[in-house]
Amino acid sequence: MATGSSTPGRLTRTTPWWSRPLKWSEVGCTIAHLSCWRQAATRPEKCCLILEDDAVFEPNLVKQLLGGLNQLEAAASGFDLVYLGRVPLEPDEPLMSGIVRPGYSHCTYGYLLTRGGVRLVLEAGLEQALVPVDELLPAMYIAHPREDVRVIFPRRLRILAFEPRLVAQLTKSQAGSDTEGSAGTKN
Repeated sequence: MATGSSTPGRLTRTTPWWSRPLKWSEVGCTIAHLSCWRQAATRPEKCCLILEDDAVFEPNLVKQLLGGLNQLEAAASGFDLVYLGRVPLEPDEPLMSGIVRPGYSHCTYGYLLTRGGVRLVLEAGLEQALVPVDELLPAMYIAHPREDVRVIFPRRLRILAFEPRLVAQLTKSQAGSDTEGSAGTKN
C-alpha cells in the first residue's frame, strides 16, 4: 500500500481493509523479505529458508523438516513454499500426516521457498503495489478476501504448511514488536 494512487489495479490507502496507512516498519519488513528473495535468486541451492529474527525452533526441527520434505518428495507433492510456522486464520485442508494445505494465514516468521517459488514471488510485482508480506503470500495461494489484493496478486503459488509447526515466534512480551509501534506512511 505504498502507492497513494486510486487508479484501478493499484492499492489505495483509503480502503476499509487496513483502515490506515502502512506503518514504516511493515514496509521495512516487506522489503526485507523481498531482499531475501532477491538474494536467493542469485544462489544455486534448490530452496532457501527464511527466518525472521524472532523465530524459535521447535525441538527436533532439522529431523522433522528433513522427514517432512522426504515425505513430500516421495508423494510427489510439489510445492513452491512451505510454512514452517504461521498463524492460521481459516481452516486448513489436511494433505498427509503432519502436512496441510493452509487456509488464509498470517505471520511469515519461518518458511522454505523453492527456486520456482522465489521466481514466482519476484515476478509478482510487489514493488509496484507494496502490501505486507503477510497479505501477499496468502493472496498468491488462496482467493484473498480483499478484491483489490486478489486482482493485483493472483494465485500462483503451491503452498503447504507443517502442522504442527516446526518454528514458533517469540511473544511480543518476550521480543517486543518491530511493527506495532511504528508510525504510518503518509499519502
